[in-house]
Amino acid sequence: MLYTIAVVLVILWLLGLITKFTIGGFIHVLLVIAIIAILIRLIRGEKVL
Repeated sequence: MLYTIAVVLVILWLLGLITKFTIGGFIHVLLVIAIIAILIRLIRGEKVL
């Protein structure tokens, strides 16, 4: 579930960079949160997928 959300956020982030939407800043924040959440799970030794 978390992996799916991270992938969707990456796609939205790339679309935001290409099309220069005004919500690009919000997508950046969500992307950073998703990456931090994945890193925390990896550090704890939990399965990401």
